[in-house]
Amino acid sequence: MSTLLLTNVGELTTNVEGLGDDPADPTGLIRGAAVAIVDGRIAWAGRAGEKPPVVSTVVDAEGRAIIPGFVDSHTHLVFAGDRADEFDARMAGQPYVAGGIRRTVAASRAASDDELRARLAALVEEMHRQGTTTFEVKTGYDLTVDGEARLARLAREVTDEVTFLGAHVVPDEFVGDRDAYVDLVCGPMLEAVLPFTRWIDVFCERGAFTLAESRRILRAGIAAGLLPRLHANQLGHGGGVRLATELDVISIDHCTYLDAEDVRLLAASDVVVTLLPGVEFSTRQPYPDARRLIDAGVSVALASDCNPGTSFTSSQPLMVALAVREMGMTVAEAVWAATAGGARALGRTDVGSFALGARADLVLLDAPSRTHLAYRPGVPLVHAVYRGGELIA
Repeated sequence: MSTLLLTNVGELTTNVEGLGDDPADPTGLIRGAAVAIVDGRIAWAGRAGEKPPVVSTVVDAEGRAIIPGFVDSHTHLVFAGDRADEFDARMAGQPYVAGGIRRTVAASRAASDDELRARLAALVEEMHRQGTTTFEVKTGYDLTVDGEARLARLAREVTDEVTFLGAHVVPDEFVGDRDAYVDLVCGPMLEAVLPFTRWIDVFCERGAFTLAESRRILRAGIAAGLLPRLHANQLGHGGGVRLATELDVISIDHCTYLDAEDVRLLAASDVVVTLLPGVEFSTRQPYPDARRLIDAGVSVALASDCNPGTSFTSSQPLMVALAVREMGMTVAEAVWAATAGGARALGRTDVGSFALGARADLVLLDAPSRTHLAYRPGVPLVHAVYRGGELIA
């Protein structure tokens, strides 16, 4: 039996309501804490000095803060190529429109498995160094039957949370026959990716897929046994929220543009809203109003949307800082959204918190409190990262 005790923790964010110094605090914050790990699982969390389970190895946190490992529930990590020129153009005033995705499609189709695998491994290592211990990966950068299956297979090598996003954009060869492409996505392409995927997603947006197309694709995925997610309301108002609540998707992502009815529908549902502030940072779009959603009782997650076009960052600490500075969230809310919120957006109960029996994923910060994630933006504050009780960074 492997046992480990981390003690002398300056501040422990457990994300277990009722466990912390304030019983009503959903982040379960404990000051002067310790956490015990047995066989890679959380066995105990409480105040240092209280009696933990018998342990064989003790690690002195030296007053550092500890948070659960970040859960990044929205990424596009399997790709080739570079689109830095698009970023330059946007910073010079050119507006963002959906379409640059096709450039990445061309580069990814031309890349070998080894080239894609090398880029993917580098990004995963980058995420680990920044405290991310669970992450989702989407397909969507090939848009052929064999190619989407290849991307799903490569993604599955690094995570169980693989999403089929054949409905990313309509590829050039089908621009004149959208119906034929939707048929392909709902039929042969879906069948080809099924062995590797858990989720299905659609980019429901002008320049991508219509509401009717999105509904048809999601229903096909659900019928095949996949769980539904949705990109929507990024570039403007639309029917994405109504579709998300109609189909009871797990998470609707982006949600930059919401009206009062959208917020009402979300508050009355179990749908998680995943906000992606790295996109707004990179595209100069307005930031979503997280305060409005949280005050309405909506569950909010934070994710990086790491992709080569609109958010080429894998940093969940940056998402926390942006959410606090630009989206009206408190530090506690932002850290919860980037950990427990991300877990909820993936339908996971075994990560994102220090609940008894949860996988022991945790981040030691070179700081006395989680507030430093927003207080010191851009500073590498991650001291150590454990996943399943094993040191990985």
